Amino acid sequence: MDHLTPEKAYEILQGDANTLLVDCRTEVEFYYVGHPVGSINIEWNTAPDFDVNPHFSEEVMRMAGRKDRPIIIICRSGKRSVDAGNELEKHGFTHVSNVLDGFEGELDADHHRGTIGGWRQKGLPWRQV
Repeated sequence: MDHLTPEKAYEILQGDANTLLVDCRTEVEFYYVGHPVGSINIEWNTAPDFDVNPHFSEEVMRMAGRKDRPIIIICRSGKRSVDAGNELEKHGFTHVSNVLDGFEGELDADHHRGTIGGWRQKGLPWRQV
């Protein structure tokens, strides 16, 4: 699995319309915290208990259409997306990348996200519903 900065991930997405951006956070995070423009939400962990989604790979396959399609995975801070990407590779996906620092980045000294890294902090296109 490749590991990309948010800026590099955005550059790849702009250069290749075939690349699929999967946001693997919960649906609540995706809609209420915000998400990258053009991303699709397929939860890695599901509410209410945060259990791993047993159908994650199948759901990605349904959206990707084939296992060799380039897929970039993003989560909150770049950790869940590594687990999700490993699961995709285990199921035969061949071109999987992870976004370092995710959408919100790591915690800062005050335990806040979104101030020291991540897609949103870098000023890349995002939306909130």
